[in-house]
Amino acid sequence: MNELLKNLRVNVNEKIFLKDPETSQLGKKIVQNSILLIDELGFDNFTFKKLGQRIGSNESSIYRYFENKHKLLLYLTSWYWGWIEYKVVLATNSLDQPERKLLTAIEIVAAPVVQDSAYSHINEALLNKIVINEFSKSYLTKEVDKENKDGYFSIYKRLITRLRNLISEVRPNYRYPASLASTIVEGVMHQHFLKEHFVLITDCNDEITPAEFFCHLASTTLNLSTNEA
Repeated sequence: MNELLKNLRVNVNEKIFLKDPETSQLGKKIVQNSILLIDELGFDNFTFKKLGQRIGSNESSIYRYFENKHKLLLYLTSWYWGWIEYKVVLATNSLDQPERKLLTAIEIVAAPVVQDSAYSHINEALLNKIVINEFSKSYLTKEVDKENKDGYFSIYKRLITRLRNLISEVRPNYRYPASLASTIVEGVMHQHFLKEHFVLITDCNDEITPAEFFCHLASTTLNLSTNEA
C-alpha cells in the first residue's frame, strides 16, 4: 500500500486555492510549514505573516496560493480526507465479505496516523492532529452553505458516502446508513480529542482505541456476526 500511496495525487477543489501548491517548491514549502505552524500555535493564532517568517518569504507570496488562512485549512483538511479515502479504497478493494470491508474501512478512518516518507512535505501525523483539533472550524462558518454548494467539502462527503455504501451493502434494509457513517467519521475525531483532553468522559485510552469502539458500535448496530466483529 505504501508504494501505491507514494503516487497518490489528491485532487483538491481548484476553487480552494489560487495556485496549486503542488506545482512548485514554494507551494510545497507553504503546505509543509503551515502544518508545522498550525500544530505548534493552533489555527486561531496562525497567520500568513508568521508563516512567511517561518519559510523566509514575503507574506504576499503566500497570498498568491491561498486567499486566506480559511482556504488553506480547507486545502489541508481536503487533502487529508482524500488521503484517507484512497487508503480505504486500496484496503477494501480486494476484500469479498461486506462485513470485513466495512470494519476495515472503519479501522482505517479511526486508526492513529504515523508519519511515513511517502510525502516529504506533508507530515501525516501532524495533519491528523490538525484535523482532530481544527476541522470543525472549516465548516462552522456563515459561508458553509455557499462553500458546500461550491464543492469545498466534496472529498469529505465522498468518504462518508463510501462508508454509507459499505453499511448498506452489509444491511440493505438499515434505515440510517448515512447518519451512521457520518457519526462514525465525526465521532472518531471527537473520541481522539476526548482521549487527549477529557479522559473522564471517554472509555478510549491506550488500551481501548477509537477504532475498537466504532467497530463495536457498527457491529452491534448492524448485528454483524461475532467472528467478523
